[in-house]
Amino acid sequence: MAEKHHGAAIGAAGRAPAADRADAIRNVVLVGHSGAGKTTLVEQLLVATGTIQRMGRVEDGTTVSDFDEIEVRQQRSVNLSVAPMVHNGIKINLLDTPGYADFVGDLRAGLRAADAALFVVSATDGVDGLTRMLWEECSQVGMPRAVVITKIDHQRADFDQALAECQDVFGEGVAPLYLPVVTNGHVAGLIGLLSQKFYNYATGTRTEREPGAEYEDRIEEYRGALIEGIIQESEDESLMDRYLSGEAIDTKVLIDDLEKAVARGNFYPVLASGLGVGAQEILEGITQGFPSPLEHPLPEITTLDGKPVTVKACDPDGPLVAEVVKTTSDPYVGRISLVRVFSGTLRPDMTVHVSGHGLADRGHEDHDVDERIGTLTCPLGKQQRAIAKGAPGDIVAVAKLARAETGDTLSEPERPLLMTAWTMPEPLLPVAIRARSKADEDKLSQGLARLVAEDPTLRLENNAETRQLVLWCMGEAHTDVLLDRLAKRHGVEVERVPLRVPLRETFGGRCQAMGRNVKQTGGHGQYAICHLEVEPLPSGGGFEFVDKIVGGVVPRQFIPSVEKGVRTQMERGVLAGYPMVDVRVTLYDGKAHSVDSSDMAFQIAGSLALKEAAAKVATLLLEPVDEIAVLVADDHVGAVMSDLSSRRGRVLGTEPVGTGRTLVKAEVPQLEITRYAIDLRSMSHGTGTFQRTFLRYEPLPSHLTDKVTAED
Repeated sequence: MAEKHHGAAIGAAGRAPAADRADAIRNVVLVGHSGAGKTTLVEQLLVATGTIQRMGRVEDGTTVSDFDEIEVRQQRSVNLSVAPMVHNGIKINLLDTPGYADFVGDLRAGLRAADAALFVVSATDGVDGLTRMLWEECSQVGMPRAVVITKIDHQRADFDQALAECQDVFGEGVAPLYLPVVTNGHVAGLIGLLSQKFYNYATGTRTEREPGAEYEDRIEEYRGALIEGIIQESEDESLMDRYLSGEAIDTKVLIDDLEKAVARGNFYPVLASGLGVGAQEILEGITQGFPSPLEHPLPEITTLDGKPVTVKACDPDGPLVAEVVKTTSDPYVGRISLVRVFSGTLRPDMTVHVSGHGLADRGHEDHDVDERIGTLTCPLGKQQRAIAKGAPGDIVAVAKLARAETGDTLSEPERPLLMTAWTMPEPLLPVAIRARSKADEDKLSQGLARLVAEDPTLRLENNAETRQLVLWCMGEAHTDVLLDRLAKRHGVEVERVPLRVPLRETFGGRCQAMGRNVKQTGGHGQYAICHLEVEPLPSGGGFEFVDKIVGGVVPRQFIPSVEKGVRTQMERGVLAGYPMVDVRVTLYDGKAHSVDSSDMAFQIAGSLALKEAAAKVATLLLEPVDEIAVLVADDHVGAVMSDLSSRRGRVLGTEPVGTGRTLVKAEVPQLEITRYAIDLRSMSHGTGTFQRTFLRYEPLPSHLTDKVTAED
């Protein structure tokens, strides 16, 4: 590709790069499955730009973007991290994201902060199901995309096959900018299809020459398709006429149209990378072919009371609108917020308004507070390098915003604004925990509050019915990381305990029972006798109390006391300690004493009558049943339906969704799907998703009732 320069303030190696103008910034998020080579690619580009002197290795735990001790131990990314660098006067903020489905929250945060996505596909493994899903997500919002095929120097690499798979999966608009040249099993270099130059890497340094005649037919085939795609998707009709008439088109004109086509979200250039090969070409592709923040449509912005506000993108003198895309809590440094500036300019020591709304159901209370910004830094891994300002379009780190959480909006105190939050997946794996010791119990709430502030995909539940503390997570790996952070970062040891599903009790038939509470010991005693009839109501019937007392055998003032005693016992349960539901209780007879009867005496009598009824008639346990909607690829529908049936589920039906995917609806008991988030991922190779909604309570099968009552 041809050289094209923009003015920018450049930081030398080791210093924080800075850009004064939005057109001199490129925010690019790396997307791809775990093991595709995203983190290694970041290292290559950091070395190629002189930002670091030597490449780190994932296996050695020495890479810039995987600096968290969990990432070093597990040898995979679990956090969103930013790696800034400069190439030809353009500041590039590379956002390295986790490639595992459990950490999709960080990945979506990276998509929100970026202006374009670079999909990383391994030449040895091709495109996996998660990458397909993420491509569809980006397509729905019109996110500009490109593809880099990595590991082209691997002995099992097949660039042509990987390219064909990308074209098949990602659809029209996928076209290579470069073709690898393989000689004696080694990648000798790359042929640039626009420049028609051969970039030779055989000697270890990049040199440029004309490609050999043996490549002419291949270049002509791919170059024609590339140019036609660029012109068509950039909608440059005059250029198409010139090209079809046989006129030679200047490379600079083609590059300008390439950037337009990519920015429209309809054309997806393919780059290539291997160790020591392709870094310069990728940097040129990003700086010349990717859109700047000026071309990024702003998310919806409103006042705090919901009135729409129009804000000009990347206006340095406009109102401040910035978003916290990632929050981390360090026990020594405090809270650090990674912030994307959409409008206005952030400066150290300025006061900002912090707004967070819409995630109360996950433990994030709505908040509006003014806070003073501390130091502004440009992060590079665990390094925090001080900078003078956060320009519009840039991504910076802000220290010590005590109330800021992931997803919050930063704006001016005199003009508070709110950005529409990005969509976060619902955590569907419940994990019950308890503190290991009394000392840990005292620190647990503070540690969990910090985790919730950092991670919008985590939902914290204090279940009053089961008296359990439940973390709703994205999967097993997500759970492991959260518990590891609690222990290592916040000094809180917890242990998992079996999850209790909130069951209910009800009567299996009608019966009559008496509650007798008579205690006369010489002084003021207790005297209350009540006769009740109990019967079950239809599912969802709740509780009915019927008064059929005649003749005043139970004085009027004590009838509510009987009802209160019955309600209290229903809350406690009569079989396994679960609340009773769907019951009608009729008070039809009783006795009272002029001195010894009291409110409390009749409460106790009502409670005793309900217990006696439970001894006379069968008591049923009811289990909650959810309606679930499972979205899977067509290939996995049979396995999913069979699995749901094995979980005592009732499949209600299926319907096609888009191309190649099916929505399966079923009713399944909650007891059977506590681990379904893990099992579905295994069945569908990471591509299945589901939603669940509480439906009703149904009788628990007798063999399971015996098991539950034995446990309780």
